[in-house]
Amino acid sequence: MIHLVLGGARSGKSRYGEALVRQYTALGFDACYLATAQALDAEMSSRIRLHQDGRAKDDIDWQLVEEPLALTAKLEHLAKPGRVILVDCLTLWLTNQLLAQSPEAEPASTESDFALDFARSRHEPLEHWRQQRADFIQTLSTLEGVVILISNEVGSGIVPLGELSRQFVDEAGWLNQAVAEVADHVTLVVAGLPLVLKSS
Repeated sequence: MIHLVLGGARSGKSRYGEALVRQYTALGFDACYLATAQALDAEMSSRIRLHQDGRAKDDIDWQLVEEPLALTAKLEHLAKPGRVILVDCLTLWLTNQLLAQSPEAEPASTESDFALDFARSRHEPLEHWRQQRADFIQTLSTLEGVVILISNEVGSGIVPLGELSRQFVDEAGWLNQAVAEVADHVTLVVAGLPLVLKSS
């Protein structure tokens, strides 16, 4: 069973996802928290600590697994009957994927090499990501147990100014649409209130 939980920043989506997990642990399921965040700066470290502190205060016996990139393979490994997995979150996984495919390249030796490298740098990361997304979507329907996926709804605000920012918003939107299509349940959380968008 796949449940997609969408929401903006500080909407309460993670708290709602954890409440869903609690319903399953009450039925005897074991709980796995699959985190995609990487503490690459002080602000992200603070956000991660906030989530950790919240989990430390609840009554769920979490198994914590951190996986910033190989989310599909990790889900295949972890998913099983009697287990509920909370993935937090898909948009950070998208960010990690895009950044991992854009390493600092060595300087080009000729002008034609530079032009070729520049052209590749604009397309190869997206091609790689879109294959990762396709593999992920195909795998979701094969997973056993319960998987709750947290994702940011990023397309409801002002259109970003930069090309990279617009690209990220587009890819996040397409990811959410693809997951929602195969999910059994989809919930949008606004101001801490869950709105059911899809229920099988």
